[in-house]
Parts: sequence; C-alpha cells; structure tokens
Amino acid sequence: MHLIISATKNNNQKLAESLKLTTDELAMESQVICLEDYDLPVYTPAREQEGIPENAKILTDIFTKASSLILCAPEYNGSMPPIVNNAIAWISRSGNEDWRAAFNEKPAIVATHSGGGGLKVTQAMRAQLEHLGALVVPRPVITNFSKNLNPDSAKDILGQLKILANALR
Repeated sequence: MHLIISATKNNNQKLAESLKLTTDELAMESQVICLEDYDLPVYTPAREQEGIPENAKILTDIFTKASSLILCAPEYNGSMPPIVNNAIAWISRSGNEDWRAAFNEKPAIVATHSGGGGLKVTQAMRAQLEHLGALVVPRPVITNFSKNLNPDSAKDILGQLKILANALR
C-alpha cells in the first residue's frame, strides 16, 4: 500500500487527493492521510516522559506498513512545516524498536503545493527522508497557485515510484 501523506489540509490535501486519483489509474493501492488529523503535541523530551501519544504509535504503524511514501507539504519559511518535523520526531521516539522501518529502504516522492516556488521544501523533505533511509524518486511534484498539477508528469513520477516499490518487494 502506497501511503500519501498530506502535512496540512487545504491545498496539500487537494494535491494528495489528486495524486490518489493518479495512483488509482496506475493500479497502485494507496491511502491518503493528513497529519493534522493526528493532533500530536509538540515533541520535547519532557513531553515524552509523560508517555508516547497513542496517535504517534498509530502513525508509526501506518508508516511502517506502507510500501512507499508520498509526502505532500507546503513550504514554511524556506523549509518543511513544523507538523512534518514533529510527526517524524514522534515516530522516531514511538517506543517501536524498529521505528526506522517506517522510512528505511522505502521508496518515496516529495510533493508540494506552496505559495511560492516550492523547491526549497522539496529539497528539505528529500534531505530528511534520505537521512532516514528512504529512497526518494529524483523528480519532485511541485505545484503552486500559478502552476497546476501536470497529469502526465504525475503519472511519470508515480510510475517511477511503482517500479521502484515493485523492485524492492
């Protein structure tokens, strides 16, 4: 199952849903989730001492079971939105001894609908996911208010993900 993650609602959620339609066309079983729905507290060591939130455990399980990741996030101050960093922090501290399976050797695509160009957020997401061991497809999906999703490009990029995911099975 290919996991399509929208960091936030609105435009990135719409992008995630559009990518879901394309995965359906390519006969790729996929699921869309939105990180906002998990309402995780800000990660701090002190907060961790209070116990791992149940939603962090649920997210870790969903990420771990996915065959690939498609991360859609807006650009915040030239980088990733805090909700993405926070989710990754909680996944890494989820108590699951094999939390790295949520990312390690997992094919991934980075995507954005941003107010600006969107290149910086895709670079930041690529760096983070590769650091965690994911195999990020070279081409990102970048949309913004003046550049709509190109269906042919989306099919090409998702097709690369499908090939990579199948090869790693």
